[in-house]
Amino acid sequence: MTAIFDAGPPPPCPDRFNLAAHVLGAAARYPDKVALAVIGLSGSERWSYARLEQAVRGTATGLLAKGLAPGDRVLMRLGNTVEFPLAYLGAIAAGLVPVPTSSQLTAPEVAGVIATTAPRLILRGEGIACPEDAGLPVLDEAALLAMRDLPPADWHMGDPDRLAYIIYTSGTSGTPRAVCHAHRAIVARQMMHAGWYGLTDSDRLCHAGAFNWTFTLGTGLLDPWRAGATALIPAPGVAPAQLPLLLKRHDATIFAAAPGVYRKVLAAGPLPPLPRLRHGLAAGEKLSDTIRARWQEATGTAIHEAYGMSECSTFISASPDSPAPPGTLGRPQKGRRVAIVDAEGTPVARGAEGTIAIRRDDPGLMLGYMGAPEATAAKFAGDWFLTGDRGAMDATGAITYLGRADDMMNAGGFRVSPIEVEAALASHPGIREAAVTDIEVKEDARLVMAFYTGPEPLDPASLDAHCRDRLAAYKCPRGFFHVESLPTGANGKLLRRALRPIYEALHGEN
Repeated sequence: MTAIFDAGPPPPCPDRFNLAAHVLGAAARYPDKVALAVIGLSGSERWSYARLEQAVRGTATGLLAKGLAPGDRVLMRLGNTVEFPLAYLGAIAAGLVPVPTSSQLTAPEVAGVIATTAPRLILRGEGIACPEDAGLPVLDEAALLAMRDLPPADWHMGDPDRLAYIIYTSGTSGTPRAVCHAHRAIVARQMMHAGWYGLTDSDRLCHAGAFNWTFTLGTGLLDPWRAGATALIPAPGVAPAQLPLLLKRHDATIFAAAPGVYRKVLAAGPLPPLPRLRHGLAAGEKLSDTIRARWQEATGTAIHEAYGMSECSTFISASPDSPAPPGTLGRPQKGRRVAIVDAEGTPVARGAEGTIAIRRDDPGLMLGYMGAPEATAAKFAGDWFLTGDRGAMDATGAITYLGRADDMMNAGGFRVSPIEVEAALASHPGIREAAVTDIEVKEDARLVMAFYTGPEPLDPASLDAHCRDRLAAYKCPRGFFHVESLPTGANGKLLRRALRPIYEALHGEN
């Protein structure tokens, strides 16, 4: 039997469609229901579905009034505020193409985004890095706030395959890639409602992330709103140790977070009773069995894990109706077609190792990388999109994750290219060669570590400052180790996987 799992056809998508209109369809059914609560220890800010729809469509009107036309791109440089999802959906409602970016990116990194995506407008929050000489009009958060109550724009309807939004992912070449997604991608996310979340309109889903993280945007906001549920987002400044109290106070039924957040919550001490909580959700990096077991013991609920990527969100997962067999990620969601393939895109036998792949006609799959046709083509083999992750499929369709096929790193749920970080380090005048890798320093905590050669050891603080001038904070190494030489193979190629033994030998000396 070959390692192919066909879970049936995906949901249909109308011929004329708008992602934002689809997300906020519940506003007509539940105008007065709480769609969003920004929850903090001193109170909460609540948004009804009617207020949310008005703010989104008012924002659409305001953006079009700036002279933008459907298809124009809008660069989002916004912080952890409600303006982030409002601007995102407002742009899509108007037929514009938002380009959400991490607020941690540096000005040089943002310059690269601008060069690739050619936006017509920048939305910029206070203190968020951006090139000052970009030559583009800029709107601040006060201007966005003033748009909320403008007359509502009509939904811009059109081909569901047209470009809706662009997100960024680290490329294996060291060049971050602009991932283009169609409006239909939101319909594909419906397969996650039963296949991962167990989500209904009666749920109150709390996501521990910030507004301006794509994991939060999709799982924490767009999906609950599409289902007519209530989204709960912690206010800025809420610490992981305070989350259990907020889960209890606001009757959360589902909790979503990266594995590292679960670890911090459990480390903070005993959890209060959470009688309304049905289960947790985890994604972004591998969840350890220990954290899973500790959460089960502390709350009496399971954590359901999901696997996905920027190019296709999540498509393999466990769910309340279909828990994952021990040691596996779970199974492909209903409506997905997933395989384990070899280098030519041919499915291997069940139980054999290969590359995890998804059918190229999956409605949630990206349109391609903007400005990089060769990189796009390299991700496909035959009928399959190649994830770059290794796995094996058992007789029931459950998939075991076996690691990356390349050296991509995971830093707090963000995939980071070692080549990008090494290039930043190599620009330091005191460094001859540099190599980085992510190392699990403790359970569910992986940190980027750097190793370099040069005439003499350098001050770690100066190296840290050098990196932070060039890289987003989550990409920066947390440790710097001077070595006589870097490990290489017989052909002179760098062996990043041989860096861990060096770390284990040296980390106590730094």
